[in-house]
Amino acid sequence: MIVLCILLPRLRHVSGIDIYTPSEVEAVNGTNVKLKCTFSSKHPVSAKSISVSWNFRPLNPGPEESVFYYQEVPYPTQQGRFKDRAVWSGDVSRQDVSITLHEVQPIFNGTYICQVRNLPDVHGNNGEIILRVVNKASVSEIGILAAAVGGTCGVILFLLLIFVVVRFYKKRHMDDDIEMHSQEGKDSSVL
Repeated sequence: MIVLCILLPRLRHVSGIDIYTPSEVEAVNGTNVKLKCTFSSKHPVSAKSISVSWNFRPLNPGPEESVFYYQEVPYPTQQGRFKDRAVWSGDVSRQDVSITLHEVQPIFNGTYICQVRNLPDVHGNNGEIILRVVNKASVSEIGILAAAVGGTCGVILFLLLIFVVVRFYKKRHMDDDIEMHSQEGKDSSVL
């Protein structure tokens, strides 16, 4: 009991930092994409107390790569696939530590890990975003939808035209038959 009384005042409460990211992001090949990462901390936030690490885990087995580091100022990576491609888009005062990747390529497919530390808040889960880079489709989804609707309308109009033409000729043929029968009746009564 005495030991607890001596140790208890020396133990500090360590609270966790909460990190928020979308679970998945999709981007078109060759475009820019923002990887959003925000956090909340029970301790005051300042540029001096914050450190941010962004790492990349590829889909294929391989080591994690550093993408970006921030501590008071941004430190983009100087080598590898993310050199000159990752830029700071966050605002520490708003608890936003997002980055933007420029001209993404299929080799950027994988998991991005956002790790934030706000001293003394150093414990907590990391944020993870799965990025999927997709190729541009040659025909947009709206174009496909417009073609389907336009094609359907065209088929309906064509069938309607056939129906009207057939009906017109049937009616004309029936009118001709009635006229011939009425004239035959007049001809036979004259005799």
